[in-house]
Amino acid sequence: MIIAFVRTIILYLLIIAGVRLMGKRQVGELEPSELVLALLIADLAAVPMQDFGIPLLSGIIPILTLLCITMIISVLTMKSVTFRALLCGRPSIIVENGTLHQKEMAKNRFTVDELMEELRMKGITDISTVKYAILETNGQISVLPYADQKPPAAKDMAITIQEAGLPLIIINDGRVLEHNLKLRGYNNSWLEKQLKAKGAKSPKEVYLLSVDEAGQIYFAPKEIQA
Repeated sequence: MIIAFVRTIILYLLIIAGVRLMGKRQVGELEPSELVLALLIADLAAVPMQDFGIPLLSGIIPILTLLCITMIISVLTMKSVTFRALLCGRPSIIVENGTLHQKEMAKNRFTVDELMEELRMKGITDISTVKYAILETNGQISVLPYADQKPPAAKDMAITIQEAGLPLIIINDGRVLEHNLKLRGYNNSWLEKQLKAKGAKSPKEVYLLSVDEAGQIYFAPKEIQA
């Protein structure tokens, strides 16, 4: 049992290292080479994790080899645009000036239903309002509407808006984060006044309390468990 435990931990840490090398991406955002790497590493780790008759090195060496190859490929894709295009492909423009590029859609095996679904998810129902729709190399759709279809920004309306900045969590599920409280320039007396104003007797009654750089407070009390 101890051997199985140790082998599993070692292989698990190797897989985590491989995933970290690919950066913070979701599965749907992986490049083809990254997706292949993830599948291969999982498969290579599963066999020595289950079969104790196979030496642990038989799983570790191939995984380390794949990670090394991944690092080399990452450097090459950064240095060479041609190599990146060969490995990852190029973005495809499937809508231009409100017109569908049917050949590009057929080449990428991308259906009209899939396109309409992607547009709806971005709040667009009329293709004629789309300046460009680009199928990226990771399978995601980037949509650029016409300028007159974009929602107006504050600067377009000559409105001055104060930057709220990044909010910091002060209370997380009943726990006071003293470091964040001091980082915002407040103390426990200030926190007690805020809790009293919100009708909370103690931090334990608070699920979330955060403060942004402008001093705006977000408060969420804990829900009463049935």
